Amino acid sequence: MRCSYFDAGVCLSCTLMGSDYSVQLAQKNARVAKLFSDFPTLSWLPPMASAESHFRNKAKLVVGGTVSAPTLGILGPSGRGVDLQECGLYEPALAVSFEPLVRFITLATLPPFDVATGRGELKNIIVTVSPAGELMVRFVLRSSESIVRIRKHLTWLLDALPQAVVVTANLLPERKAVPEGATEIVLTEAQHLPMRLTKATLNLRPQSFFQTNTAIAQGLYDQAAAWVASMEGPLHLWDLYCGVGGFALSCAGPDRSVLGVEISEQAIASAQTSVADSNLDVRFLVGDALTAASHEEADPDLVIVNPPRRGIGDLADWLDRSPARNVIYSSCNADSLIRDLAQMPHFTPVEARVFDMFPQTNHAETMVLLERVA
Repeated sequence: MRCSYFDAGVCLSCTLMGSDYSVQLAQKNARVAKLFSDFPTLSWLPPMASAESHFRNKAKLVVGGTVSAPTLGILGPSGRGVDLQECGLYEPALAVSFEPLVRFITLATLPPFDVATGRGELKNIIVTVSPAGELMVRFVLRSSESIVRIRKHLTWLLDALPQAVVVTANLLPERKAVPEGATEIVLTEAQHLPMRLTKATLNLRPQSFFQTNTAIAQGLYDQAAAWVASMEGPLHLWDLYCGVGGFALSCAGPDRSVLGVEISEQAIASAQTSVADSNLDVRFLVGDALTAASHEEADPDLVIVNPPRRGIGDLADWLDRSPARNVIYSSCNADSLIRDLAQMPHFTPVEARVFDMFPQTNHAETMVLLERVA
């Protein structure tokens, strides 16, 4: 893949841009496998490749420029907006939204926020696309001052962008280097974006997390489901750090009781919406993974963990002492995964796989099946 923005030095986020993709994938797989050199019997499945381009289902766009000539992209070194509307990473159904959104900024008179002066209202636009091509559009604002104009012209936006099913205003009054604030005002009747996957439909609320590469997310869920299906007998399965319930819902089935735990109320609300119309034996609750694990009455046979980059911390000690026979650990940081494994001496990895969530970068997802040993 080639990129004119990268070649011009305008955006250097894709650090492996221009490298042969097969080489990128092989190097990622080798780097992760090297971290597991203390487990010589570990079986490695072939790495799951991604499309080289047009794979991102979410765009976090910094708004710059002026009302009459807005930019959508990133902040440059000077603190001014750099337009990246032609970036080749976004799914086509996502990229086609950018031009109508630029026109809407002008129509609704939404002054882009200027970092240097602290003036302006519209900081970012966050757009997510579903497998069906539907969109969630979120306007991140400094204050509520612009919401009346967004509401006034919302019909125009929905006509120009009919695939937009959820539109919100997010308030970020603080001057922080974060993409969104805590307050979300939904402006449409629909409040969630359906992500229709192979075995489940996940309903994303505005502040719910979902993996940025839908095809690779599906691959992660399918691999976990395959490992679970290979296990004999009824299972009591826990999905800790469950997010919107992707692993829990994908691994649910006959003779399986599933519990999902996540600290984000928005994510659990999304998960509960997804399971409400199903006949699956899945229960979701809001809470800290370690606290919830310590207070559950029924013991798990299998625990799935999908933590943030820092890993699972003290939960590793709890898992090592628990009666669980297996753990499936999905990690966005193989280094913290290895550190956590050192705290779980009663488990050994038996099968593993690398998933290329972010081509053109050094980032890789790793999922490992752990088995209890004597």
